[in-house]
Amino acid sequence: MRFEGKVAIVTGAAAGIGREYARGLAAEGAAIVGADMDTAGLKQTGALVEAAGGGWRAAGVDITDEAAVERMAGDAAGALGGIDLLINNAGLHLGDYNETTGLDVESWRRILDVNVVGQLLCAKHCRASMRERGGGAIVNQSSMASFMGSGAYAVSKLALNGLTVSLAREFADDGIRVNGIAPGLLASDAAMAGLDEVTKQRVLGGQMIQRFGKIEDAVSLVLFLCSSEASFITGQTFLVDGGSVPRL
Repeated sequence: MRFEGKVAIVTGAAAGIGREYARGLAAEGAAIVGADMDTAGLKQTGALVEAAGGGWRAAGVDITDEAAVERMAGDAAGALGGIDLLINNAGLHLGDYNETTGLDVESWRRILDVNVVGQLLCAKHCRASMRERGGGAIVNQSSMASFMGSGAYAVSKLALNGLTVSLAREFADDGIRVNGIAPGLLASDAAMAGLDEVTKQRVLGGQMIQRFGKIEDAVSLVLFLCSSEASFITGQTFLVDGGSVPRL
């Protein structure tokens, strides 16, 4: 129970990996504030969090709306006594955002607003409560694409990696550690359904570890980065990609 008595905000908690981050933190004692625009999905996540033994509070919020983010942080701190952990998981994904010059300017602004500015706003408005609680941890959800991809999505995640370093420096004196996680392809039902067999084999062929990643692979790293076991780690973005992007 590494997070007994802790309060964690998880954005993008209505489905997928955000839901599993929330459930994983709850299983180790945290009270969860699940933030998402999908309020119906949040209800389903809430039931799973409570079944795992964690407290639950839903926040229907658009992370690009600064006033809404500020209210979310204030409500969480007021209702639960403070904020200790922030998982910046919400974001736009691939699809059309693989384009570079072929993507219209409004779409570029939208993905940067959600994938970078939204994460900044959440960190900015959780900071005071985390400082008052003696510090905490923030984890930003990046992607393997930030190291090797192309298009607007990859650019947004590369910018997020830079934001992780910048926030880590600025928040260090508050006792707040800021790290990132950059998964490769994780074998969720949704991800697998969208890939043909040729693509699946190409992904495996580029990995050192010859299996598809599991959501649990990402969850376990996030739990570690949030815990006191990672108390000497900040400003880093960690690949969870089966060895697709070797680094010296």
